[in-house]
Amino acid sequence: MSELYAIDGLGFRYDQTPVLRDVALSVGRGEMVAVVGPNGAGKSTLLAILAGVLDRFAGSCCFDGREMGSWNKRSLARRAAFIPQMLRLEFPFTAEQVAFMGRTPHCHGLFETEDDRRAVHRALELTDTLDLAPRPFRELSGGERQRVVLAAALAQEPEALLLDEPTTFLDIKHQISIYSLLAKLASEGMAVIAVTHDLNLASAYASRIVALRDGRLAADGPPEGTVNERFLREVFDAEAFIRSGEGGRPWVSYC
Repeated sequence: MSELYAIDGLGFRYDQTPVLRDVALSVGRGEMVAVVGPNGAGKSTLLAILAGVLDRFAGSCCFDGREMGSWNKRSLARRAAFIPQMLRLEFPFTAEQVAFMGRTPHCHGLFETEDDRRAVHRALELTDTLDLAPRPFRELSGGERQRVVLAAALAQEPEALLLDEPTTFLDIKHQISIYSLLAKLASEGMAVIAVTHDLNLASAYASRIVALRDGRLAADGPPEGTVNERFLREVFDAEAFIRSGEGGRPWVSYC
């Protein structure tokens, strides 16, 4: 497994308020990392820095051996796809047109290429949204929009996929489907980093749990060695029981 992201001494402030403090972390190709922690812990900020959306941070953040600030935005977008927690599109695009937006970093002209069409078709298939392709994006449910936006990210054909709460609005069937897909993409060599509040989905599918609290790294390791009663108390101030699920992975039963 080769290293794709390397961060060291990472800090970030909004005005005078520190959000991240001295975070050190690396993520390799083929890893599925779930980033967890209480509200305000710095999870979304960390993801935005990894996506190249936020700069002026303290410390070092490298993608594929190069400092983030040295990357051309278009070049980085060809290799790392980012899905923020909230995405608003006000124009009357169809779902398929939204998916085609994922090809923007690869475009060199006004017209779609065969590679573009192939990538979008595959992304719509993977996210179970082919049947939504002709429908207006604004008329889709929240869960349907979420899957179409994921299709747009996959159409980028990235090496790294960064997702902030990827299963918000999704029903149970599609929550499981999306996490299964993310785990499959990681097994094929993609680096997948997902912010989530669902510890059970994270424990069931991620190869690694990274926890933040008060902007600091609070835990980092495989689910079965990380998620326990002490972890829940120290990171979330929560009491819960941990049971052993499939393959020995932890399953949280809340009191």
